[in-house]
Amino acid sequence: MAHHLSAKKRIRQTESRRLSNKYAARTTRSAVKKLRETTDKKAAAEQYSKVVSMLDKLAKNNVIHRNKASNLKSKLAKHVNSL
Repeated sequence: MAHHLSAKKRIRQTESRRLSNKYAARTTRSAVKKLRETTDKKAAAEQYSKVVSMLDKLAKNNVIHRNKASNLKSKLAKHVNSL
């Protein structure tokens, strides 16, 4: 158990960040799956820009690695262009 105030604060901060990161990552993964299931090119192109923005934000905040974000964006771009 933490005894110092700073350690207790760090525990609170870590928990709130963990929940925030978990929510953001889960939301992004759902958006990626939804985009992969899309068959309409116009709708897919519209979704693509939103998903790319979400991936960039996760990479910027180190929730996912920047190379993983790049790989996902590349694969999704191929999918959208193949429609």
